[in-house]
Formats: sequence, structure tokens, C-alpha cells
Amino acid sequence: MDEQLFSKERIPLLIVISGPSGVGKDSVIQRMKEIGTAFHFVITATTRPKRSDEVEGLDYFFVGQAEFTDMIEQDELLEYAIVYDDYKGIPKQQVREAMQSGKDVVMRLDVQGAGTIRKLFPEALLIFLTTPSEQELLRRLEARKSETPEGRKLRIHMARKEMERVDIFDYVVFNADGELDAAVENIMAIITAEHHRVKPRQVKL
Repeated sequence: MDEQLFSKERIPLLIVISGPSGVGKDSVIQRMKEIGTAFHFVITATTRPKRSDEVEGLDYFFVGQAEFTDMIEQDELLEYAIVYDDYKGIPKQQVREAMQSGKDVVMRLDVQGAGTIRKLFPEALLIFLTTPSEQELLRRLEARKSETPEGRKLRIHMARKEMERVDIFDYVVFNADGELDAAVENIMAIITAEHHRVKPRQVKL
């Protein structure tokens, strides 16, 4: 009998939840927090201005351009990218410490960032969040009132390009209007199944 089957330790996962703008990534992450999951949710550093409903150190680390440049030069970021003329990046130390403690790490990234993580850490678990149809996605993007018409056009163009990169992901989850809990349940089921793999994913930072 294979003794390793009974002594296998639980290996933490590096989980990326990604997808185009408007698919509900923030809503999914928020609901996962509300139901009391034991994950470490990564806080992203960004140079974009803080919105009125955002909290420093909870939603993002809001930093200046010079500070972000220093983080790049000192290799303190797991990955970073320019997103709509602003920098976003994942501080490396918080991810390493969480995984060393045995916690699964959840990162909310744009598709460009997810692609970077796939190259750096092929064993990361990548989940693509989207809407059941392109029409629903376009409707959500066009309904945004916080952007200029040019900004909405850019997001729609980017969303269409990002949909073409779904093949770099391991799973796709649909987040339909009014069915947020179903989307979260599917994500949780994926994570549970991944912890029951015979050959678990192993990410080394």
C-alpha cells in the first residue's frame, strides 16, 4: 500500500482570478471574503488614484510613481504591468509569507498579469471569470458612468482582446447577472478539487 497517499501534506495553491473588465472580479473576491474562507487575499499596489469607496491597505496599496519604480528596481514585485496608463503590481513578500504559513493565496489580476504569472509559475491555478455572453459583457461596460466615452471604448476593445487569451487558463467560470453566489460556489468547488489531485500543484517562489 502506498504510504505516501496517507501522509501527503496539504500544499498551498497560488490562485489567480482574472478576466476582462466588467465581469465582476471584485464582487467575487468580496463574496469569498464574506463567507469566511481561509485564504490570503493579495493586496495589489497601484499608482492610480484612490476612488471614494476604496480603503488604503484593504482594496489596494496606493503608491506614487517614484515609490513604485523603487519597488521594481529592488525586485519587490511578483509581477507588475501598466493597466490603462497606471502601474499595478503584486508585492512579493506577502505572497511568500502566506504560502509558507500554509494558506492558499488568491490574486485578482487583469489578463495581462495572469499571463505573466503563468510564465513565471506554470503550476499556479488560473481561473477565468467572464459573463455568459459577449452581449452581457458589453452591456455592463457601456453602463459604466464613471468613465468618458473614449475610456469605455478602450475597455470594450481590451475586453475583446482579453477574451482571446482564455486558453492560458485552467478553468472558466461564468458570472451571470444575479448569480454571484453560483459563481463563487463554482470557484470554491474548483479549489477543493485541486486539493484532491493525485499530483498536486507546487509553486515555489
